[in-house]
Amino acid sequence: MDRVTTKAALVIAPINDDDISAVVALWQDCGLTRPWNDPAADIALARRGDNSEVLIGRAGEAIVATAMVGHEGHRGWVYYVAVDPAHRQQGFGRAIMEAAEHWLRQRDIVKMQLLVRPENTKVQAFYETLGYGVQERIVYAKWLDGCPLTP
Repeated sequence: MDRVTTKAALVIAPINDDDISAVVALWQDCGLTRPWNDPAADIALARRGDNSEVLIGRAGEAIVATAMVGHEGHRGWVYYVAVDPAHRQQGFGRAIMEAAEHWLRQRDIVKMQLLVRPENTKVQAFYETLGYGVQERIVYAKWLDGCPLTP
């Protein structure tokens, strides 16, 4: 994805090596990290292939928004959607989500999905304003390294 300047004065581009520590810090500030996930390893995995990318949004020099977007050939997924708490209510969340959707459309992926923790009601309302809706599904999970399931 080339650099894109959005109506929200946000410049969105793929992550660079020099951005990783700032992105991890943003994810931690936004409460997106969990002890059982290594965010730097998640970034490395997303950057390893052509079917995923970590998009960052800059306001000036500061990284203020992110989205990790990818697909498995049929459905698109977005993770680590974050907007710096000091830069919220400026359209940056909408802009980074539009960039993720655009990234998927460029690859002919027509459906995007995301997971939200049930207690995160603020972000649920945000996604609903963007046209996302709840689809009833049961999610099964298994850690392939033998670890017990996490909440």
